[in-house]
Amino acid sequence: MKHFQSGRFVQQGHYKSFQPHPISRAWALDNMELIQLLGQADRELGRLDMYSEYIPNVDLFISMHVLKEATQSSKIEGTQTKMEEALLDKEDVAPDKRDDWQEVQNYVKAMNQAIARLKKLPFSARMIREAHKTLLQGVRGKHKQPGEFRQSQNWIGGATINDAVFVPPVHTSVPELIADLETFVHDETRHFPELLKIAMVHYQFETIHPFLDGNGRVGRLLITLYLVSKGILKRPVLYLSDFFERNRTHYYDNLTLVLEKNDLQQWLKFFLVGITETAKNSIATFDKILKLQQKVEAEIGTLGSRTANAQKVVHYLYQRPMIDAAKVGKVTGVSPASAYKLIVDLERLGILKEITGGKRGKQYIFDAYLKLFK
Repeated sequence: MKHFQSGRFVQQGHYKSFQPHPISRAWALDNMELIQLLGQADRELGRLDMYSEYIPNVDLFISMHVLKEATQSSKIEGTQTKMEEALLDKEDVAPDKRDDWQEVQNYVKAMNQAIARLKKLPFSARMIREAHKTLLQGVRGKHKQPGEFRQSQNWIGGATINDAVFVPPVHTSVPELIADLETFVHDETRHFPELLKIAMVHYQFETIHPFLDGNGRVGRLLITLYLVSKGILKRPVLYLSDFFERNRTHYYDNLTLVLEKNDLQQWLKFFLVGITETAKNSIATFDKILKLQQKVEAEIGTLGSRTANAQKVVHYLYQRPMIDAAKVGKVTGVSPASAYKLIVDLERLGILKEITGGKRGKQYIFDAYLKLFK
């Protein structure tokens, strides 16, 4: 790694594109600080994986982790959708915010589909293209070859390619660079720590910029998919977009350092710190969820004959912590009048909080739960 060369700039008429070197080769790890950070990240990921194994109904809570990842990853790209807005049905979203809302929904769908596909399809270029196709359905970028690697030159920043901040490699080299990425991921002959592998995959993918749009979101989505595909996590419970968003300047600066200064080690250190911090935060969130669960169970246990229906509503809220009277009726199978009575009970207990302030079309959130993801 001391002698790492990221690639070279190639003159293309009035501009220069960057041609990254292949990464599927032997690597030697000899930086003690990096080795120490790797050990910490491995330990925290192991703790998180074990923790998630012992949480009852953990899949209930994963949907909220995915939603948070979707809003934060999209936020990095300029999308302004809050979690409360992302929980709304499309018809309840203001028309001027629906494009942003849809981008978040597409990210959730792309992540869920890709995780499901891992049961039959390996981490691969095909999976990346499928996720990209879902990501760009019906949103900005829908005309930019969803699900297909680019067939033309793209660039980052600047009004034109001539004043761009960065110009990725020419489109004709994308297939071979992605093939090299795939080979690197699945090469079992040359051993290299998996967390460093995915850090390098993320960097290389962003450098290749293989799509005309949506590269950042796909690149971040790949991190979780990789960890699950390699069995490092049994369930998709770790998402780095929140860390990247909170440290956005460092995120881009460290990626740029690899390109301009061949400083791969600083990027790897930043990535490992992100893994460690995010795993710790995820464990803390799960711990708070368990405590909240116990508290809520005790509270709804005081509702007598309505306890069973209250449990059904709360079960729904752990997956989607926003509800209205119609959904309460659908979840429980009770009449509209009984649904309203149940809502009153849950409001009185502090479980539900009305957020619209109107007399009709009232929406309620499971506020204490939603706050755990902010």
